[in-house]
Amino acid sequence: MNKKTVNHRSLSIIAGISYLIIFFSAVFANFFVIASIQNEPLVTLQENQLMVRLGIMAFLLTVVFDVVVAWALQKLYHDHVLSSLSTYFRLMHAAIMGVSVYAIVECLSLSSEVEIIKHIDTFNTIWLIGLFFFGFHLILLGQILKRPLLISIFLIIAGCMYIIDTGAHFLLSDYKKYSSIFILLVAIPSVIGEMALAIWLLAKKDRIK
Repeated sequence: MNKKTVNHRSLSIIAGISYLIIFFSAVFANFFVIASIQNEPLVTLQENQLMVRLGIMAFLLTVVFDVVVAWALQKLYHDHVLSSLSTYFRLMHAAIMGVSVYAIVECLSLSSEVEIIKHIDTFNTIWLIGLFFFGFHLILLGQILKRPLLISIFLIIAGCMYIIDTGAHFLLSDYKKYSSIFILLVAIPSVIGEMALAIWLLAKKDRIK
């Protein structure tokens, strides 16, 4: 095993672990913290402020490791013509996510439910815009990977769904009527594709070509 192969293996492990950190951090921050604030704004911020602060840190962790994943994947596939473009889209996504977290920080000093929900809506809108660019990253990543074919297909589908979902938010005045359908269309391919990619990166032993 030569030095270059070892380097590729190290980058694969870094990308895989970073993906898992992103996944679990985002699940905690979105489905526990944000969901709690939306259901009980004042109670959450007054009685569970530590959880909210941990949620903020969890979101920041997703931003940090998003950059790490972008870097690792660019190094792994630097020879591919689409690699740099894919990296730029992911970095745009990370930057927008980082900005969106400020809206949650502002909630810590608010005492009005209306204002809190307004800030959370602002966070969700900015986050949604970030996912639009993330969708292009996934489509390009699916083209770059090529194999395993099934993972590439799920990544491309997930990317398309992110773009379609963001567009639907802004184009459909009655989006809420179809929100549960869109959530499933985004969640299923993205969870399968990205988790499968993380596991594949961690399990793969030979050099990625």
